Amino acid sequence: QVQLVESGGGLVQAGGSLRLSCAASGRTFSSYAMGWFRQAPGKEREFVAAISWSGGTTRYTDSVKGRFTISRDNAKNTVYLQMNNLKPEDTAVYYCAARTVPILVPPQSSAAYDYWGQGTRVTVSS
Repeated sequence: QVQLVESGGGLVQAGGSLRLSCAASGRTFSSYAMGWFRQAPGKEREFVAAISWSGGTTRYTDSVKGRFTISRDNAKNTVYLQMNNLKPEDTAVYYCAARTVPILVPPQSSAAYDYWGQGTRVTVSS
């Protein structure tokens, strides 16, 4: 059983920055691929970013490339999402997810992840 707890959301003006954190339980966190997803009001959950178990491979959706950075600290069982130059369209509830089945390339599909956090809300005002 893996528990994920996100933090760091809030209200920010367009152009501002936030850093989301996701703290994970479990002794084998360093073997998990991790992902960030978001869901805006009235929309489906979408992929934002993912990182491999080692941190050596990262993937981003096109709309956040160059603005968001995913990273992890396996010693702290934590994955981060640094969000810069935020835009109103980034407003959503952000979820972190863990894939405990080993995989080389972190997946973009939500179906590939087996544990989810409760989400943290990010609101970007214009």
